[in-house]
Amino acid sequence: MTTHEVFNQVPPLAGYDAADDPALLDGLEREGAGWAAAELHELGRLGGAEQAFEYGRLANEHPPVLRTHDRYGHRIDEVEFHPAWHELMRTAVTHGLHAAPWADARPGAHVARAAKFYTWRPDAGHGCPISMTYAAVPALRHNPELAARYEPLLTATTYDFGLRPPLAKQGLLAGMSMTEKQGGSDVRANTTTARPEPDGTYRLVGHKWFTSAPMCDIFLTVAQAPGGITCFLVPRVLPDGTRNPMRLMRLKDKLGNRSNASAEVEYEQAVAWRVGDEGRGVRTIIDMVNLTRLDCVIGAAAGMRQGVITAVHHATHRQTFGRYLIDQPLMRNVLADLTVESEAATILMMRLAGATDRSARGDASETAFKRLALAVGKYWVCKRWPAHAAEALECLGGNGYVEESGMPRLFRESPLNSIWEGSGNVAALDVLRVLVKEPQVMEAFQAEVAASAGADARLDAAVRQVRSDLSDLDDLELRARRVVERLALVLQGSLLVRHGHPAVADAFCASRLAGDHGQAYGTLPTGVDFAAIISRATAKVS
Repeated sequence: MTTHEVFNQVPPLAGYDAADDPALLDGLEREGAGWAAAELHELGRLGGAEQAFEYGRLANEHPPVLRTHDRYGHRIDEVEFHPAWHELMRTAVTHGLHAAPWADARPGAHVARAAKFYTWRPDAGHGCPISMTYAAVPALRHNPELAARYEPLLTATTYDFGLRPPLAKQGLLAGMSMTEKQGGSDVRANTTTARPEPDGTYRLVGHKWFTSAPMCDIFLTVAQAPGGITCFLVPRVLPDGTRNPMRLMRLKDKLGNRSNASAEVEYEQAVAWRVGDEGRGVRTIIDMVNLTRLDCVIGAAAGMRQGVITAVHHATHRQTFGRYLIDQPLMRNVLADLTVESEAATILMMRLAGATDRSARGDASETAFKRLALAVGKYWVCKRWPAHAAEALECLGGNGYVEESGMPRLFRESPLNSIWEGSGNVAALDVLRVLVKEPQVMEAFQAEVAASAGADARLDAAVRQVRSDLSDLDDLELRARRVVERLALVLQGSLLVRHGHPAVADAFCASRLAGDHGQAYGTLPTGVDFAAIISRATAKVS
């Protein structure tokens, strides 16, 4: 007996090009990487395929498992991953989402890589080792000898999983290990010690509270050497094939990012090579931290894009009260508001990628701009993602609360990027330190924002407010979050007014700068071109 007919259900969001994103593609051209469009679309079609979503589901439903010993009782410290994880990693490495730009002389190589990292997001967890491998190269260059040996393998587009001597492999992945139980973000409070040996190596003794992706081949870590906090390279396997005594104590049971292993580690006389001068460890590894901060912005922007296209797709196909959701005014307000937030994040992400590319090629003004704008963007875009993910999930109603929709996984992932590489307060205070110690970075930031002067009165007024905020030094630390928020909003507004879609720019300035907006998404003012905005978040499913 048939109890009911299944109808009014939304078809799968699959079979589309994840790179078919106007804000992304415009930014690709504008920031000098238009030459990468063909490969980006190739990756986008992979990312929008049903198989990619299935890999992401399997990698998260079958999280990594720690095997500390083999069946004979020998210590092995290995992490076992589901085959879907390896497929995700293989695609990412093959397409150069890791350190490949450092071996690419073409202008825009880092922009192309950022766009690809944004596009290939069926699972966020595997992006962690990909991101750290990308970020390790500039830090490693503080030791030219080590860089000469390892960099060609870090930039190679071959995924070569398994614990073997690094220099015997076809491709390497790099991790980062800094935080300890007692210190967290206060790296200078670390207690791990590094004893120099006659052969030029060091022996590390101590612990690390968070070591993400512990099956990477090499790690950059910091420890207390005789000269102070110092950066070191620690391989998982030594040149003679023996395991370096870097003991994996347990894996973290995390809110999200479950496909990726994060371990507590103890060094028991682990062999390490110094990277940079003794006592300069924080300064050395900050080069790595800044690039992983860029990837935090990219990941949050990508998460917003995934959330809003899923919400628009659902609203396009779901009927209620005799009309499609997409045709109902209040839902249109919500979807347009989510789209505005998403595009503001994407346009900022692409500008930061362009600054990273030009900075890597020696452009001092772009280096100064990036120094401030990256910290500002990391704070704000990552802060905006959790509320965005929650609202996008709600657009699907009860269906969005069910794991099969993929939205709960997106929501659980959303707080991570704000925590990783310095939580909100750390990022905000970093902005203040930069403003006090490096006045040239504010000059570069102001020059960027000034390029839109006179284009929108609401933006001009917001810029004047920022200047007023910064002229008053009383209680500046107490007001740090508000100051950084306003810096982010005027930067996003300036970019949208100059380069964004006019309807998106107008809605952003009206709501985010002029204050014609409520405390929740879906409170854009009347007069907004909802149709033009929503059309930019509509996936073209084949």
